[in-house]
Amino acid sequence: MMSKDRFILIGNYEPDRQESMQRFSQMLQDGLLEAGYVVELWKPTVWLGKWSKSTLQGLGKWLGYIDKWILFPLQLRWRVQKYKKRKVYFHICDHSNAPYLPHLPHYQTGITCHDILAIRGALGHADAYCPASKTGKIFQNWIGGHLKKASILAADSKQTLVHLEEYIGKAITTADRWRVIHVGFNGNFYPLSTREADQLLTTNVPDLTKPYLLHVGSSLPRKNRNMLVETLALLTNEWRGVVCFAGQPVDQPLADRIKELGIEDRIITVVKPSHQLLLALYRNCEAFVFPSFSEGFGWPVIEAQACGVPVISSSIQPIPEVSGDGALLADPHQPVSFADAFRQLHQPGKREELIQLGYQNCERFKVADMIDAYLNLYGLTRLTPAVCS
Repeated sequence: MMSKDRFILIGNYEPDRQESMQRFSQMLQDGLLEAGYVVELWKPTVWLGKWSKSTLQGLGKWLGYIDKWILFPLQLRWRVQKYKKRKVYFHICDHSNAPYLPHLPHYQTGITCHDILAIRGALGHADAYCPASKTGKIFQNWIGGHLKKASILAADSKQTLVHLEEYIGKAITTADRWRVIHVGFNGNFYPLSTREADQLLTTNVPDLTKPYLLHVGSSLPRKNRNMLVETLALLTNEWRGVVCFAGQPVDQPLADRIKELGIEDRIITVVKPSHQLLLALYRNCEAFVFPSFSEGFGWPVIEAQACGVPVISSSIQPIPEVSGDGALLADPHQPVSFADAFRQLHQPGKREELIQLGYQNCERFKVADMIDAYLNLYGLTRLTPAVCS
């Protein structure tokens, strides 16, 4: 049965290449469609941005701003008119687009807040690890000012909701339509067979012939990639494996530290692996290490768990909230803490125990459950049976 009720999702500007946000909006769209609702996904039209090679810097950045913050709000106001007499719910998929809220019906519009790290960084919170420029501070204050006024809000983690309480200066109660809704898996993550994983790695990463610690993510300072390098140096006399960074290339400061430690031959980088190659990297690693200083959620943690490998992660929230009992927690400021956690994996039965706990933890992040929670946020229910996910 298809409902006459309609969801209109507000997505991100394509040239900005915010891949995780694009995947989230697509996941929400697919899930709501499957639940029986009519769904549209609106994104800012690329008008001026198409004349620039990049909208992330220079003149292209400002052309993109005109598309996003001047032309698209005008489009929103015009397009909303045709839905005035229909039952329609609007949802902004990324909190960085909070300035669109005034252009949409207040009590019919919600937003997902994945984190407020950039806002906290602009306010001078060092623990956010997101320093802001002068213009960045103005921009984040603008975003935050609109976010405070949201009628309906879903936060990815309890930690994000705590940060929001600090930011708005009051406790969020059960009467508020602000809730924690954990995100589900944004792809199909599962344990490949050893044979398939071996074949993929042999073909695509032939240098990866030794046991390895894996990190998946960007080179942003808050991702704390340096921790894997320092941990490797501490384990040199007892473990001769390597570190594999999947995602962005190693930046210059980390490259300098690697050279200083004399371990250039023990670092492998896989830039933007395909999904299947990523599954292989997860499946064959000795351990997945996620030492972030700050996160809004931490998708790679549950991805690794779903692929059947042990996880060593930061002890700073929300990572323990997300990892559940399926990870060894370590202090992201102390390499020796991560080295000790790695040693624990070699205790009899510990590795397999952690893998099984990881599988159990992944049950909390089914996409169907996430969609049901979003529907409940709007006072709605599923109209069609959930497909296992």
